[in-house]
Amino acid sequence: MKKDIFRLTIPGKPDYISVARLTSSAIASKIGFSLEEIEDIKVSLSEACVNALKRVDQINIEFLVDDTKFSVLVENVSSSCDGNEEVVRELEMGILIMESLMDEVNFNSKGVELIKYIKDGKK
Repeated sequence: MKKDIFRLTIPGKPDYISVARLTSSAIASKIGFSLEEIEDIKVSLSEACVNALKRVDQINIEFLVDDTKFSVLVENVSSSCDGNEEVVRELEMGILIMESLMDEVNFNSKGVELIKYIKDGKK
């Protein structure tokens, strides 16, 4: 099983999240995901990046493709939220969005892994 790995580092500014979205879209399209699945990936990645913006000056993203799944690892994303009530609500909503749109969402000490499984006939 061969893995294709893409790494992207963007400045921790909202304006650059679109670069990450476009990158994920290009990879997901190449794999054969539907437009709806691609949009789910882009929205989830955006939410992860917004979460990371609260913590860092640059966002490290790793895209992994193997025979069974497309994974997006975003560093410095946390499942716990600090700050005022509005910020906490915003970040909690982002986590719920990621969990509802992706097949799997795993938080770890590095950040978050967003997974969309590749169905038969793709790739």
